[in-house]
Amino acid sequence: MLEVCVEDAAGLAAALAGGAARVELCAALDLGGLTPPASLVALAARQPLPVHALARPRPGDFRYDAQDRALVRADLTSFAQAGLAGAVIGGGGPEGLDCAALSGWVAHAHDLGAARGFPLSLTLHRVFDLLDDPLAGLETAVELGFDRILTSAGAVRAGDAVDRFAALVRAARGRIAIMAGGGLDPAVVAALRAVGVTEFHASCRVAVSWPGPDADLARLVALGFAADQPARQTDPARVAAFRAATD
Repeated sequence: MLEVCVEDAAGLAAALAGGAARVELCAALDLGGLTPPASLVALAARQPLPVHALARPRPGDFRYDAQDRALVRADLTSFAQAGLAGAVIGGGGPEGLDCAALSGWVAHAHDLGAARGFPLSLTLHRVFDLLDDPLAGLETAVELGFDRILTSAGAVRAGDAVDRFAALVRAARGRIAIMAGGGLDPAVVAALRAVGVTEFHASCRVAVSWPGPDADLARLVALGFAADQPARQTDPARVAAFRAATD
């Protein structure tokens, strides 16, 4: 299973063209991902592959107050109403997962799935990589009712943590899927598959040149409408390379 995270319509088209099995829909991937806009959710819902959307109301940490929690709950409602297959959520910090917030969101997602007649699949996102005790976090995720955990096993690059992935897969015992993500390269997929990882998550983005005059880019940067760094875009050829590795 290859899941490609995308942040715009071009990325969605590239994921489809390259053969992604599933899409995670976000905004602002350079910030680790934020909740995507309703217009992009509606477009993604019309595509011929499962789409899971990220519910993350702001950048920074995952310690959410009551207003943040209400936003995530509202996002789950909108994702279900749009017809998406799943949602990606998380809350907590190094000391552990925020069970109060997560249990409320999971229960709401289950109610939404029951109301529409098919479930909303739930992924615990990479807040998991902040946990001081990931094995305890895994047990909590199972108890809460998550379908999978997206993780780099605490490493900057998932491919550098094969032994830790092996430990997570053993601890999961088939009760929850472990999805590898974070700095993934197709070359490391085989090693992760060998220890039991069956789902992979990547942005498949490459640096692209600014399409217009340099003066236009400089003005956009000066006015705060663009970042002064190379743009990155989902590449269908890179998606295809990942798909070949996972197949």
